[in-house]
Amino acid sequence: MSVRFVGTYTPRLDDKGRLTLPAKFRDALAGGVMVTRGQDRSLSVYRAEEFDAIAERTMAASRNDPEARAFQRYFFASTDEQRPDGQGRITLSGEHRTYAGLSKECVVIGGFDHLEIWDAQAWRDYQSQHEEDFSAAGSAALDSLL
Repeated sequence: MSVRFVGTYTPRLDDKGRLTLPAKFRDALAGGVMVTRGQDRSLSVYRAEEFDAIAERTMAASRNDPEARAFQRYFFASTDEQRPDGQGRITLSGEHRTYAGLSKECVVIGGFDHLEIWDAQAWRDYQSQHEEDFSAAGSAALDSLL
């Protein structure tokens, strides 16, 4: 069975740019992770196997399509391979920390097939801005199931 990344965690970024991944996921992530720019100024953390599956789907897009090429370049160029240390820490590059605006206080959220790393204040702002969207989407999803 695959790992389900769910929940919210609040690790701190240390002075060396290291972030401790949630303890409950350490075994699943021990084989290595791929850290890349995510959506909305967050970072996405994928298990190497999941990243490879995404890469295959991405590469299946036509090389004749300028938008597909641009996405491929951006996605792969912004990816960093990491292996968590014995304490479950990964080192986030300066480029990644700058892109996501990370301060000491971070939030790691589950995205089901990946984790997202957010600056704590940016995550609070995002939640405030999108609470109504979440409620509306939830209501629509429930209505479609009933």
